[in-house]
Amino acid sequence: MVVLTGYGAPFRRRRAAAGRDRTGTAPRTLALALVLMALLLAAAHHIRPAPYGDRLTALTIDGYGPPALRTRGEAVEAYDRTSGEPRWRYARDGHRPLSALPARGDAIALWDDGLVTGTDGRTVRWHRALPDAADWLGARGGTGVLRPLPRGILAVVTPRRIAAYRTADGDLRWVLPAREGCAFRPERAVHHGVALLVAQPCATGAWTAQVVAVDDLGRIVPHRAPLGNGVPRAKIEHQDAEKALASPR
Repeated sequence: MVVLTGYGAPFRRRRAAAGRDRTGTAPRTLALALVLMALLLAAAHHIRPAPYGDRLTALTIDGYGPPALRTRGEAVEAYDRTSGEPRWRYARDGHRPLSALPARGDAIALWDDGLVTGTDGRTVRWHRALPDAADWLGARGGTGVLRPLPRGILAVVTPRRIAAYRTADGDLRWVLPAREGCAFRPERAVHHGVALLVAQPCATGAWTAQVVAVDDLGRIVPHRAPLGNGVPRAKIEHQDAEKALASPR
C-alpha cells in the first residue's frame, strides 16, 4: 500500500502538469494559426488583380491646393499648379483616358471602354459604366461628355441620355433620356450660368424641342421649384415626367 501510494502521487502530479501544459499550449497554437491566416489573407489581397485594371501611383507628397490634370498617353496625371511637380498617375490596364475633369479636389475620368471613374489621388473611389458606349465613343470620342453642374453634381452626356452623378461617391441622382427620334450632342453642349444647354437634334419637330436645359436637379422647366428656395418639401412638384430625381441626401 505504501508503494502504491508513493507511486500514484507523483504520477498524478505529472498528469496534472501535463494537463496544464496542454491547456496553455492550445491558446498559443490557435493564436499562431490566426496570425498565419491573417498574413495569408493580406498577401492574397495584395497579389489579386485590381478591379477594372486600376493602377494608381503616388509620385510626390501632396502640394498645396487642388492639382491640375492632364491626359498623357495611357494615363491621367495630376501635377502641382505652382511647381509643376507630378503628384499622382492613374492608369487602367488595356485602356486609355479620353478626357479628365477636376471636381472639388477629385479627378473624374472618361475611358475608352465607357467607364467613368472618380479618384482623389489616393484611392479610386467609384466606377460607373456607360451603356452602349463602345460604338459612339469610337466614332466621336469623349468631347463634351463630362460636364460639371452646381452642388457637386456631374452630368455625363451621351447620345441616348444625360445621367447625373454625385462627384463625391458616384451616386446616381437623375437620368434624362433623349426624345424618340432625337439624340443629344455632347460636343455642342454649353454652360449658361448654372444651367447646361444641350443640343438635341431631331428628325422632326420644332427647334425649341431640340435644345434642353439641365442643372443639378435635372431638366429645367417653367414653374419648377428649385431645391432650397424655402418652399415646404410637400409642395414641391416636378412638372416634367422625364426627370427622375433621387431624394437629396
